[in-house]
Amino acid sequence: MTDSLRCVIVGTGAIAHAHADAIEAYPAAELVAVTDLSRASAEAFAERHGVAAVYDDLDTLLAEVKPDVVHVCTPPVAHTAQTLAAFAAGAHVVVEKPPAPSLEELDQMRAAAAAAGRELAVVFQQRTGTAAAHVKRLLDAGAFGRPLMAQCQTLWFRGADYFAVPWRGKWETEGGGPTLGHAIHQIDLLAYLLGEWESVQGQLWRLDRETGTEDASTATVTFANGAVAAVTTSAVSPREVSSIRIDTQKATITVDHLYGHAHEHWKITPAPGFEAEAEAWQLPESEEASGHNPLIRAVFDALRAGAPLPPTAADPARSFEIVAAIYASAADGAAVTPERLAQHPTHRRGFASPVTDRRA
Repeated sequence: MTDSLRCVIVGTGAIAHAHADAIEAYPAAELVAVTDLSRASAEAFAERHGVAAVYDDLDTLLAEVKPDVVHVCTPPVAHTAQTLAAFAAGAHVVVEKPPAPSLEELDQMRAAAAAAGRELAVVFQQRTGTAAAHVKRLLDAGAFGRPLMAQCQTLWFRGADYFAVPWRGKWETEGGGPTLGHAIHQIDLLAYLLGEWESVQGQLWRLDRETGTEDASTATVTFANGAVAAVTTSAVSPREVSSIRIDTQKATITVDHLYGHAHEHWKITPAPGFEAEAEAWQLPESEEASGHNPLIRAVFDALRAGAPLPPTAADPARSFEIVAAIYASAADGAAVTPERLAQHPTHRRGFASPVTDRRA
């Protein structure tokens, strides 16, 4: 075990507070410095969280602080350069989703981590929580029989003011629309539960918002275990929900929440004839909700022990590949496989794709 981890945060916007709270909650970690393009934002953040040092730029921070862990909480377009700088300085990286603006840049980040002997942890916090861990164990053990059908819905509402932020709604600065920025969390949880994907066929829609990207998307995803999933994403849905449903041979598993789930959001319904088995499927008595705290705690435990990253922070490319495949399928007008995506002529470098405009 190493001593206490010295952590820094790059980008002091809204999501950075979740990182600061998780660092504070971990007994063997300390948030020692922050930096942001806005000095005023960084200073206000530092005052709120009791951070001693504020820097105007990341390079100076890395040179003077020499942190153990860099938490990257900036818009996606900045992730690659900041992550590479952190690895060059000898730090581990915890980066917010989406991890990069493209698959090629994520490849660069992963290669840099391996070359530096450091870890790259991507924040997909929907994987966490005792309920998700319990359901994954049962699925992996075959307790529910084969997964058959699934639905994955990210139905959120974002008004015109959301898309008016200068870097949003532009392929070159945001990388994509709500499929990349919002749905990736539920897609990641779906893939965490069901495993490797086989094909994706998707379409992008512009239904109501003034945006250069999509404001909704639809896709069909097939998985190696035989499951077929319908994936729906929206930024124009007034009754918001984040939902996954998996129908197996023996049961239906559902989780319905918004931005985080606990035991009360999960339900396991046995198929007729399998009621007697349902008692063994009950959620554990001890409960922890999903969130940044359990994910970052597990990452820090692994870093201090010199162990591999936990399953909740491993496989950073899987859900990112599914999202990339939705965009690539919209561009190709055909299904995309992992083999096709690995050699895709355009969508390894970026996700700009045709969007079907249905606005009046």
